Amino acid sequence: MRDTFTIDALLAALRAAGESSRLRILALLHQAELSVKDLTAILGQSQPRISRHVKLLADSGLIDRYPEGAWVFYRLTEGTAGRRLADELLAAADPDDPVLARDRERLAQIKQDHAVAAERYFSENAAAWDTIRALHVAEDAVEAAVVDLVGERPFDSMLDLGTGTGRMLELLHPLYSRAIGVDASSSMLAVARANLDRAGIANAQVRLGDIYNLSLPRGSFNLVLIHQVLHFLDDPERALAEAARVLRPGGRLLVVDFAPHDLEFLREEHAHRRLGFGRDQVGQWVAAHGLDLGEVVELPAGDDDELKVTLWLAKDPRMAIAGATEREVA
Repeated sequence: MRDTFTIDALLAALRAAGESSRLRILALLHQAELSVKDLTAILGQSQPRISRHVKLLADSGLIDRYPEGAWVFYRLTEGTAGRRLADELLAAADPDDPVLARDRERLAQIKQDHAVAAERYFSENAAAWDTIRALHVAEDAVEAAVVDLVGERPFDSMLDLGTGTGRMLELLHPLYSRAIGVDASSSMLAVARANLDRAGIANAQVRLGDIYNLSLPRGSFNLVLIHQVLHFLDDPERALAEAARVLRPGGRLLVVDFAPHDLEFLREEHAHRRLGFGRDQVGQWVAAHGLDLGEVVELPAGDDDELKVTLWLAKDPRMAIAGATEREVA
């Protein structure tokens, strides 16, 4: 990603932003991650015209595109000269401008429509999720253990693999500066986006992705979280290897999953590939990929029929880069 523009690239970016519809698109993407369909509805323009606008903005380095099945979502670039330029341009715009104000009203309606669709999907699948939740340690106990292990010290970046409804992004929001949630289900990402919008969380985004092959650079995150995901995977160790790859020096990996159990119906009816994981099994996997296993927390079951949940916290033993800020290496 570019930290500065060449003169030619800067002029191209200014030309891309220097048109009313494209400036309105930048203002909208400053508030939310949106698709061409969303932008078409808000701006009242044709799909080909909106597609041309976003292509020019993406080619100029002002926005990024994230394919998600047949859809593509757009967002302002993160941590680049393009983002700084977009922020400066939008800071100079009058927020009370009637065109921008009307766009915000339409955006609010789009978000409401998304929330309704997400709630419908969640309701249709709630029975299956409730069945699983009723089998194991209470969610509030698991979340309290997650918060306790992560600690109170703020950090720069977090990656939530298999983000689902985005709950972990909400839970740890007070601590990170930016976060990404990755999931293989577009329907679940719709739920997560609606939940993040409802919670007013603007510094987290979600993306469609392959947990085995992340389109993210090596050494990008201070914290990687894999919460109740490994048991769905054919190759959990491969997912842990990819998680280790994207950790920064000194970064942490937190895994939350079931302890070994014999509830075979979870495999047959709910697509669980593994019936839990032993304490040493996950420890061996993270060690094989260069991480040091630190704390392991086993949450006791309330009764004999309840599934136990285990939390593994591992750390990249490499020293953080000299001169990094305290927030960056936490």
